[in-house]
Amino acid sequence: MSQKYPDKKIIAVLPAYNAEKTLLKTLNDIPAGWVDEIILVDDQSFDRTVELARGQGLIVFEHEKNLGYGANQKTCYAEALNRQADIVIMIHPDHQYDPRLVPDLLLPLLRGDADAVFGSRMMRPGGAREGGMPRWKYVSNIALTKIENLVLGLKLTEYHSGFRAYSAQALKTVNFLAAADGFVFDTEIIIQLKIKKLKILEVPISTRYFKEASMIGFKKSMLYGLSILKNLGQYILQSLNIMQYDKFK
Repeated sequence: MSQKYPDKKIIAVLPAYNAEKTLLKTLNDIPAGWVDEIILVDDQSFDRTVELARGQGLIVFEHEKNLGYGANQKTCYAEALNRQADIVIMIHPDHQYDPRLVPDLLLPLLRGDADAVFGSRMMRPGGAREGGMPRWKYVSNIALTKIENLVLGLKLTEYHSGFRAYSAQALKTVNFLAAADGFVFDTEIIIQLKIKKLKILEVPISTRYFKEASMIGFKKSMLYGLSILKNLGQYILQSLNIMQYDKFK
């Protein structure tokens, strides 16, 4: 059981793809005593990610083929729930997000102050750029966030961070398995949380961009942005009872 909160089972999930060069750094930076188990889901890496993970005693699941970032998260959350997690925290094994901030994300959930907690790179003015976020990505992040807040009626500073923690009850309440298999999964689960009236809190985090850190390029980012706008349109249509979508039920 967790040393600090023995009455809660906290499971860290690592959605992995070619994380051989950064996995050990990520694991070494997770503060001791905060998580009970670590699950790594490998999306058909072609490096030694799985071998290293097993060598570190992680619980490892492998996709038979590359399914995508959203599909990886689905497996992560489903397996964590199967193992009776009370809280699930996602940590990217590429070391882009700082695992030393794990307690910052967990504490609001442990206190019962939120159903989901997101790390935000945008809460500290200029912080994302200092961490190396490309200017085009920084500007598009801000623009999309403003649109998303306007449509959803939320006040988040960022929708696109991959450093997140959820209560098990929140994951059981939303239909995350019906969300997309790609990167837009992150937005769709926020819409699901909004529809179910679940509370999201944000905490400031730092980030770092470097060669081994995963980052989608400009073209894929454009497609990602269009997918977000499509989902916002679907949310509006459902809110007006014009259309219904399984992922938003």
